[in-house]
Amino acid sequence: MSVWTVKIRSKRSIFKIDFKEIWNFRDLILLFVKRDVITLYKQTILGPIWFFIQPLMTMLVYIFVFSNIANISTDGVPESLFYLSGIILWNYFADCLNQTSDTFATNSQIFGKVYFPRLILPISKIISGFIKFIIQFTLFLFFYIYFLYFDDVLKPSIWILISPYLVFLISGYGLGIGLILTSLTTKYRDLKFLIQFGIQLLMFASPIIYPLSSVNKSLLNFMNMNPLTHIFESFKYVYLGKGLNNIEGLLYSSILMLILLIIGFLIFNKTEQNFIDTV
Repeated sequence: MSVWTVKIRSKRSIFKIDFKEIWNFRDLILLFVKRDVITLYKQTILGPIWFFIQPLMTMLVYIFVFSNIANISTDGVPESLFYLSGIILWNYFADCLNQTSDTFATNSQIFGKVYFPRLILPISKIISGFIKFIIQFTLFLFFYIYFLYFDDVLKPSIWILISPYLVFLISGYGLGIGLILTSLTTKYRDLKFLIQFGIQLLMFASPIIYPLSSVNKSLLNFMNMNPLTHIFESFKYVYLGKGLNNIEGLLYSSILMLILLIIGFLIFNKTEQNFIDTV
């Protein structure tokens, strides 16, 4: 009697996520991560240096436009640190969201030819984005250590220990929203044109280029409804000593992230069963 090592089923419950199967395909995850991180800049002149150039150039533009021209306050924090702390975290979120929201559209040819757990691709995007975040975070640390020793403005606290959790929340939002969007764009192609525009609007609705303390009180309730507000403010608080570390806000962000992840997984599982007929 033959013993099958792999069973492929045409239909399954949308409530089931086979983590064991995903783990069995971990080599494929690593292959996709390698493709995203290494081959992306393989034929460029500067190579991985682009990981540092992008946040540095963005930081310089923000300093020139928002600090020097618009005179937006940075709460007494050195401008380079203030903007970098927001840029690197936002880059990770935007990268996760952009990459996962295009999963079905950009990989339809692969999905139509060979079977593997479809969740592998979104997961690989989160991991490759995290590697890029770590690289850019080292750049932030160089600036941070310099100002920590030569400037008495910085006031890090024991809350710095929760920074990995803040990064986890950001990746969760990128994955959850991305799974929802990639599932919807298989039928509603117009959403692809709104994603980039929506991400830009969301950036300005989050305290990245300005501190929450500078926001008009009449807009604070609106800002607090944005779950990313609490994550960015907490990230600045634990490293820079400025911003608000609102426990209730983080709890709200955590619950909403979990809800979005669950909805994203359910919609993704349902869509992957027949998306090839609509893409």
